[in-house]
Amino acid sequence: MSESVFQSRSLRKQFGAFSAVDDLSISLTKGSIFALVGQNGAGKTTLLKMICGLSLPTSGSLELFGVSGAKDLEHARERIGSIIETPGFYPYLSARQNLEYYRIQRGIRDKACVESTLHTVGLDMAGDKKFKSFSLGMKQRLGLALAILNRPDFLVLDEPINGLDPMGIREFREILLKLNHENGTTILVSSHILGELSRIATHYGFLNGGRLVECITAEELERKCRVELRLEVDDSAKAADVLQNRLSLRQVRILNGTTLELSDGVEHPELAVKSLVESGVLVSQVYRTGTSLENYFINLIGGKKIA
Repeated sequence: MSESVFQSRSLRKQFGAFSAVDDLSISLTKGSIFALVGQNGAGKTTLLKMICGLSLPTSGSLELFGVSGAKDLEHARERIGSIIETPGFYPYLSARQNLEYYRIQRGIRDKACVESTLHTVGLDMAGDKKFKSFSLGMKQRLGLALAILNRPDFLVLDEPINGLDPMGIREFREILLKLNHENGTTILVSSHILGELSRIATHYGFLNGGRLVECITAEELERKCRVELRLEVDDSAKAADVLQNRLSLRQVRILNGTTLELSDGVEHPELAVKSLVESGVLVSQVYRTGTSLENYFINLIGGKKIA
C-alpha cells in the first residue's frame, strides 16, 4: 500500500460567510505529482496555506505523513518545502549568501546543502551574482532552491511558473521531474498553464468554488482527452491496410465496416485522406474526437472561462 503524504477530510476554510475551501477531501501518495487546477478564487492557495501551516482550517482535518495532531503536524512540516508567496531575498546579497542566510535561520546543519541546491536548480555558476540583477527565471529558480534547501519529502508549489518564458518553463519542469524521479519527492503544484501540467502530473484535482469537482489520474484523464481521428470510408478493411502499409500508421482501429479510428497521424489528416483516395478508397467524412485539457476543465466546471 502506498504511503500517504497528505490527506484531508471534509476540510473547510471560511472567511466570514465565504467558504474559500468547502468540504474538501483529498489524498496524495508518496512519489506522485499532483496538479491542482482551478480558476482564481477556486481555493487553491488557501488549501496550500493550510497544508503548510500558514492558515488554520475552520473545520475538518488534515494529515501529513500519517499524523494529524498539532505538535505532530508541526514536526511533519519540517519535511515540507514550499513556494506559496514570493520569497523575501536580500537584493544586495548573492544567491549563495541568501541561501546561507536562510540555512542558518532555519537551523539546517548541513553546510553543503547550499552548494548542492544551487547545482540542482542550475544556479551554481551564478551563485555569486547579486539577487537584484537576476532575471525572473533565475529568481524563480532561486525560490525553488530555497524551497528544497532542507531536502524536503513533500514540495508544495503555488503557480511557480507564472511569468516565465517557454525556456524558463521548460527548465523549471525538468528540475521538478528530476526531484521527483531521482529523490522521490512528492509534489503538489497549482498552475493556470494546463498544457504544462499535463507534461508532469501523475494526478489531477479540479477545484471550483472551493470544492473538489473531480480527482483523476493522468492515465484516466489522457483517455478522456485523447484526440483521435475518425474516417468514414466505403471499405474500412481496405482503408486500414492502406494506412498501415503506405503511411506506417500502427494505431488504426476498425470500428465497423465503414468507420476507422486513428490515434497516430492525427496532426496531418490530409495525408491519410490523400493516401486513401490514391488507393481507390472513397472517403466521405473526416473528423476529430476528444478534447484538450483546458476544454475538459471548462466543461467540468460548467463552461466558465478560466481566469
